[in-house]
Order: sequence, then C-alpha cells, then structure tokens
Amino acid sequence: MTATGHAIIGAVIAAKIGNPELAVPIAFASHVLADLTPHWDLGTNGNARKDKHIVAKTAVDISVGFVLSFIMLTFLFPGTNLYYAFFIIITSQLLDWITMPYIFFYVPPFTWFYKFQKKFHWEMDKPWGIIIQAIILILIVILAKIY
Repeated sequence: MTATGHAIIGAVIAAKIGNPELAVPIAFASHVLADLTPHWDLGTNGNARKDKHIVAKTAVDISVGFVLSFIMLTFLFPGTNLYYAFFIIITSQLLDWITMPYIFFYVPPFTWFYKFQKKFHWEMDKPWGIIIQAIILILIVILAKIY
C-alpha cells in the first residue's frame, strides 16, 4: 500500500483509539493487514530500484499522505490531537520506513526487514491495484465516521 494509504489508516486509528497502548500495536498490525490486500504502490513490478526518481516520488507520496490525513482529521475527526495522530501515522508506516535504507541505498542490515515485509506484500498493477486500495480506504474512513 502507498504511504498515503498507510497514513490515512493511521489517522483513522488515532482518531478512534485515544489510548496509545492499544493504538500503537493496532497501527503496526494495520500495515501488515493493509499490505495483505491487493494494492499498487511505487515498488509494484520491481520499478523502485530502476526508477531514478523513486526518492522524489516517495517524498511526494509521504507528503500527500500527511496532507490528506491532516485534512481528514481537521474536518472529519476534529477532536484528534495532531501530535498523537502524527505518531500513530508514523507507526502505521513504520515497516516501510525501516525498509527504505535497503530499497533506496542497498544498506545490508535492513535486508531482513525487506524480506520480512515481502512475505505479506500483495502487489497488484494499475489500475486495479489503485482502485482496490482507494475503495478500502474510503470504506475505512466511512466506517470510522459512522462508528
């Protein structure tokens, strides 16, 4: 799932679960569950290592995720502490943050995290990978707003 997708899920977790002792493990587990669903991300089809602009594209993805999460929290879940939400969002993205040194710069100690994450990462090419991801995120936000 894109960093934006993980950010939105993390923001919903922060908005709905005020106890960090519950929210942190749930946010971390949400990363695995989200990656188990068919989805597209910047690394689909092995493009990440071949793409000269992958770091810039990833920075845009991360930025969009934080901006959309901020907008969502401001308008849909206005009582949420933004510092707390930021922490939970980072937690929900943590597995991707840990694999970045290996993916982008081939730092060997991070190979283990990359191999671990690949075990549950279900990539699907465009357009269906994007469509499924968008539907899942919209449903999560709608359900969080209803309940």
